[in-house]
Amino acid sequence: MKPTLMLIAALLIVVGLQAQDSGLPPNPEPGQCYVRCVKPNVWEEEEVRVLKTPEYTKLEVVPAEYKTVEEEIIVKPATTKYVYVPAEFKTVEEEIEIVEPYNDVTVEAASFANDTEDVEVQAAYASFEYQVDMDNCDFDDPRDCMVLCYVNHPAETRTVAVRKIEKDANLKKEKAGRETTTITKQVLVSEARVEEVEVPAVTKTITKQVLVKDESVRETTVPAEYVTETRRVLKEKGGMAVWEPIDCELTSYNVLPVFYELNSARLTAESREVIDEKLLALMKAKPLISVEINSHTDSRGNDEYNMSLSQRRAQSVVDYLVSKGINRDRLIAKGYGETRLTNNCEDGVSCTEEQHQKNRRTEFRVVSR
Repeated sequence: MKPTLMLIAALLIVVGLQAQDSGLPPNPEPGQCYVRCVKPNVWEEEEVRVLKTPEYTKLEVVPAEYKTVEEEIIVKPATTKYVYVPAEFKTVEEEIEIVEPYNDVTVEAASFANDTEDVEVQAAYASFEYQVDMDNCDFDDPRDCMVLCYVNHPAETRTVAVRKIEKDANLKKEKAGRETTTITKQVLVSEARVEEVEVPAVTKTITKQVLVKDESVRETTVPAEYVTETRRVLKEKGGMAVWEPIDCELTSYNVLPVFYELNSARLTAESREVIDEKLLALMKAKPLISVEINSHTDSRGNDEYNMSLSQRRAQSVVDYLVSKGINRDRLIAKGYGETRLTNNCEDGVSCTEEQHQKNRRTEFRVVSR
């Protein structure tokens, strides 16, 4: 047993010395896997304002402007003609008074109502008065207990019975005794006259073009145009190769249990949760490793379509990881279509849906760069 342990230790020492000389991982641990990682360049972006087109003067010929107008030409001048208009009458009936009316007078007497009215018989006034409280006076001379007060006395009124007029006396006149008769007569509406009638001129309308603005040259200054470009500036130079210890299982193809909708490369919410747990956490914990994403289809469908669909599905996983902050240079998307089936479900072979499902898979593995 001891010679075996000594042999293993010797082999590890030899391997360690060879690793230092050949660029392999130094001081490797038994059973540990390593992937070669190249430290990437660290870039940062800055915006640069670039003159795309300088300011310049542009001369432009402005053509003459015309407007279309219509003009009336007199082909026969206006004149006047005279027309005789006879007198006009209308027949009316008129009521004529033959007995004048007189006023029939009726007298209406005034009427009264009983009422009362308050009459002021003593006006309000104020005066100084002496007041003595003899019950509370402790002096022998009552004048020592006198108080001079300025007292207000209200006005005194008396209610008197009065009569108020409700309606004054009035004369009522009505016309009476009128007699009339009706006659028919002709009433002149308008006198006979001679009217002047204007005979309008006879015209003809022509259309012509009238110059509004002569041809000219317009000078304008075209402002300079700038564009903003994003420039990547090297912040930290990479390129140094290092060996990153990694779980050996991750260097082989591992099925990533993500599911897609039929004929779609869109990731579902459940699939994004799987990627976050399986891949995103790994790539954040190991910021130097690179990962290959492979996607496969079953044998059903056109070969070319399956190849395109698998590539799009692998790319959707890469794009999702990039959206989470993973550098695109650390990701490789490969679609294999139906070229790497895990069973014999090839074209023309009858298989169950479960067997086809095993071929519809997305895998990942950690690779050296």
